[in-house]
Amino acid sequence: KSSGRCWLFTGLNVIRQQMMANNDLPQLELSQNYNFFFDQLEKSNLFLQGIIDLADRPADDRMVDWLFSNPLNDGGQFTGIADNLSKYGVVPAEAMRETFSSNNTSKMNRLLSLKLRQDGLELRKMKADGKSDEQMLQRKEQMLADVYRMLALTLGEPPTEFSWTRKNSKGEVVDTKTYTPQSFYKEFAGNDLKNGYVMLMNDPSRPFYKVYEIDYDRHVYDGDNWKYINLPADDIKKMAIESIKDSTMMYFSCDVAKFLDRDRGVMDPDNYDYASLMGVSFDMDKADRIRSHASASSHAMTLCAV
Repeated sequence: KSSGRCWLFTGLNVIRQQMMANNDLPQLELSQNYNFFFDQLEKSNLFLQGIIDLADRPADDRMVDWLFSNPLNDGGQFTGIADNLSKYGVVPAEAMRETFSSNNTSKMNRLLSLKLRQDGLELRKMKADGKSDEQMLQRKEQMLADVYRMLALTLGEPPTEFSWTRKNSKGEVVDTKTYTPQSFYKEFAGNDLKNGYVMLMNDPSRPFYKVYEIDYDRHVYDGDNWKYINLPADDIKKMAIESIKDSTMMYFSCDVAKFLDRDRGVMDPDNYDYASLMGVSFDMDKADRIRSHASASSHAMTLCAV
């Protein structure tokens, strides 16, 4: 509908496909709303703790300015999946359904961002007034309680346990048990997302066959930054094909908006000939588009066939 949770849909689709195949489940949908709740709570903590860590820097410091410009969003990438699911587990969709605000995140995001910016200024003032780090951390906990309340009012409160009836591919009831989100994930998935997967990127504006890390591009304060191996596209294509042939769906993202023909379901740089229409040239290659911020990864999806 109208949310930026494609990264979460994609990651959960990869996991649920494996859960269904490995446990003889005819169907399974995981709750996006459950993991989204904790994503927004953790990102709020990431912002507030970042403000505390940088409280002695001037307001026009680039990192401080970036934090206040980007206190919260509903977008993300794979390290967010790994940190979130490893810590909070998963629940079936029926255990925490979608709400209006989970499907339409803009107003909730604006209100949370407004509250976080206000709280960030308060924390910086506490530092300027000579308050101790312990006092600032105590105040941060109170601020996060407000964030939790706002999330509970808009998304619903996440379950700590739930009952679930398992059926096999024949539709036969196997058992009915009570789970916590963590025990459900461990029993039916158990993937080591933090160590078992590697992120790959094709960024021709930087040298290939090197590892890159983007500071503060993470979902959890004590989690992992966006870290990837930069490879030529042909290398990534080979790995994608091998993964799919091995019955493992692949999380991937790319620049969707510029070349997508939604009516035909085809994405190709040659879909539209704007250069002839306008009588000008648009001849930047991918490296130049990235360098000039004309292109970026904008949408996550699940590769499931080749």
